[in-house]
Amino acid sequence: MPAVTVDNLLALPRLAAPALDARPRRVASITTAPHGLEGEGFPVRRAFAGVDLALLDPFVHMDQMGEVDYGPGEPKGTPWHPHRGFETVTYMIDGTFVHQDSIGGGGVIENGATQWMTAGSGILHIERPPDSLITTGGLFHGVQLWVNLPSHLKMTDPRYQDIESTAVLLATNDQGDALLRVIAGTLGGATGPGSTHTPITIVHATLQPSSRVALSWPTTYNALTYALAGHGAVGPERAALGAGQLAVHVDGDYLLLESDAANPFEVLLLGGQPIREPVAAYGPFVMNTRAELQQAFDDYQAGRLGQIPAGHI
Repeated sequence: MPAVTVDNLLALPRLAAPALDARPRRVASITTAPHGLEGEGFPVRRAFAGVDLALLDPFVHMDQMGEVDYGPGEPKGTPWHPHRGFETVTYMIDGTFVHQDSIGGGGVIENGATQWMTAGSGILHIERPPDSLITTGGLFHGVQLWVNLPSHLKMTDPRYQDIESTAVLLATNDQGDALLRVIAGTLGGATGPGSTHTPITIVHATLQPSSRVALSWPTTYNALTYALAGHGAVGPERAALGAGQLAVHVDGDYLLLESDAANPFEVLLLGGQPIREPVAAYGPFVMNTRAELQQAFDDYQAGRLGQIPAGHI
């Protein structure tokens, strides 16, 4: 159960249904995210594995972190590491993560909150479970998304945004059978709190069992649906989609989603204005050329991407 929920969907603002002459977006592909380990060994699913980068643009990488219920002493995080050339969005659906970076940003990300870090010209950061969670164990479930930056913003100043769960815009569809958490961008006139360099929309939607939801989507944006939990169908083809699978939508004016009769269907809806520039990505850096990648590694080794602060985690 996601941490951010409401008792009465009908009390939320309702988004208008798509126009009668609007076209649903077709499903170009469905892929299944493989399992892996990140950082010091916490479990993830690589949501974008096997998908053409051109269909993901402006996104480059996404991990579903967990869902896992840790025992005492089991929670793990990441060591200090660098980034350059993109933004990281860490959304904690359930549980707690602690962030700290080399420009003084950071804090506790928990239960529906989002941490938005613009690496830009370079930053060091660390993410780890709090000591209390390490001691007692507990639920850990979140998503980390990498959003590319266009070439003219690759070397922008780093910045940090802390988006509390109470700041996320909550709405429902025209039928009142889906909870829509708008984290960034605009969905049907509802605008989320995330401030983005690259125009994007991020929505965590919970569809009630046996619901059918149509959501207007910017025609110039790409469109992705990632299933976090449950089962349903997407697109006019009613293509089956289950937990850990990603649907890529093409063409059309709106997204069409359906849930099965058994359980709520939890999905993350992603879209953005494609940058359409060359991408040279390796490890923690996302640049435009191999020469820029090499420069990023050289700058990191020379300490020019920041220093671990005194009194660090």
